[in-house]
This record gives sequence, C-alpha cells and structure tokens, in this order.
Amino acid sequence: MLPVVILHWNRPERCLGTVARFLAQEVTGGVRVVVVDNGSAPEALATVRGGLPPDVPLVVLPRNRGFGPGANAGFRHVLGHPQPDDGDWVGLAPHDAEPAADCLARMLAAAEARPRAGLACADFGDGATPIVDPYFGGILAPATVDEGWEPAGHPHGTLMLARRTVLEEVGLFDERYFAYCEEADLALRAKAVGWETGLIRGAIVVNPDLGTNVAVIDYLQLRNTLLLVREHSGRYHASIRWILALGQLGAGLAFPARRGPYWDPRARARALIDYPRGRYGAPPLAIQDR
Repeated sequence: MLPVVILHWNRPERCLGTVARFLAQEVTGGVRVVVVDNGSAPEALATVRGGLPPDVPLVVLPRNRGFGPGANAGFRHVLGHPQPDDGDWVGLAPHDAEPAADCLARMLAAAEARPRAGLACADFGDGATPIVDPYFGGILAPATVDEGWEPAGHPHGTLMLARRTVLEEVGLFDERYFAYCEEADLALRAKAVGWETGLIRGAIVVNPDLGTNVAVIDYLQLRNTLLLVREHSGRYHASIRWILALGQLGAGLAFPARRGPYWDPRARARALIDYPRGRYGAPPLAIQDR
C-alpha cells in the first residue's frame, strides 16, 4: 500500500475531490491517504472533516505553516504510524493535484526499477524538466526522454514520491523555506549521499490552481533561491545571484517587457533585504496582504 500525504489550505471541495482521485488510483495494494490541514479557516476545515472517508486521518495544524512544514507534519504522521502493508514510498501532493488514473502506478514502476532512486515526481506534460543551476537555483530545461524515468535535479511538489529510507537518512524538508525551493534542497541533500531524483514521463498530473497571490510567490521564489544557492553552491554564487536579482529588479521597473510571469517590485525588494538579514519562514504580513 502507498501512503500519500495531501496538504490542504482553504480549498475544501478541491481537497475532497483530490482525496477521491488518489484513493481511486490503479496501484497494487491500494492507496491510503493522510490529509494535513494547514491552518484553514474554520468553515473550510469543517467541510473537509465532514467530507473525508472515516478511515482517512486528518492532521490539523493551528496555522498556515507553509508547504514544507505542512508536508513534514504529514511525513511524520506516516513514518510514525506505519502499517504492515506499507511499501517503500511515501507520496505527497497539494489539495488541487489531479493525477491521471495510472499516474501513481507509472511512477512506482519506474522508481522501483532503480535501486538508488530516492525521489520522483509526476509529469506535467509540458516537456520541461526541473534542474538545479549553481547560480539560479531551480530552473527548467527541455525534456530528454519521452517515456519513463528521466534524471532531474529535483522533484516538483505537485506530485512527488519519496523513499522512506531517504527521509530517514537525510531528513525532511528544511522549514526555513516555507514554500518554494524546499524540494530542490531535499534533492541536493539526497544526491550528496548517493540518491537519484527523476521525473516520470507519461505519469501525468495537472495542477489547475495557482492558490496564492503573485507577491507571495515572487517574494518566496527569490528569497528562497538565494538561500538555496548559498547552502549548496556557496556565498560567492549567492552574492552574484543577489547582484543579478537587483539588476533584474531595476530592469523590470524601467522596461515592463522584461518582467516575468510573477512580478511584484516591492516583494522582490523585500526579498533582497530579508535574505541577508536571515529572515526566513513565512513571508511578511505586508507581503501576504498584497
């Protein structure tokens, strides 16, 4: 049986639909789901609690602790409550993941064929593969295979599998990241002790909901990229990345055509300030309220 952690925040109907999709997956031995509620509003939590099947545990966190810390709560529940028929893997997805019916079966078949596979993720079908650049952190590169296992720099969190041994050996997500880049950090720690990460081509998942505001995304992606680069490439690389980000901020202000899909100048400026101050975790309230 495959345990899957589903992380929920204020999207109860989507969450219940996602739970149903995972329980219906074509996996030998079946799927058991654990839902982590990440500090949802009382009415949203009540809807989830009332709609879950009776055998699906609900772990309730008192506030929104972010993707990584919320996922860790689910991982700890699974690892601390093993079932006799559990396999070697633990799945993780947000409340709005929509896997194809054979998605998990394809992922497990490809990952289990590789003794050193430690982390794996599903396929968005976009022909892109996550890699880690020593200066720019997690970025996308063109796919190199059409089907099955493709080496990747890190998994994406829309649907990933982690081998239990990896979580026990290298630890869980670094909670400083809150959200964004924690998957890359975990993959780099796993790689350092000999584990592989891959994307499973043909194991399709859809993630239709952005789920948060642009300012929060822009802030966390930049701040956390700087942290990731410093932790795994060193302070020199992080300093160069900080200078490049400052230049990109100025260029975006002067030339709107150079702005990326997630653009908020005040959020970017705050990220450039908070990173050297060592301010990690949740984004500032002024950013969340934008």
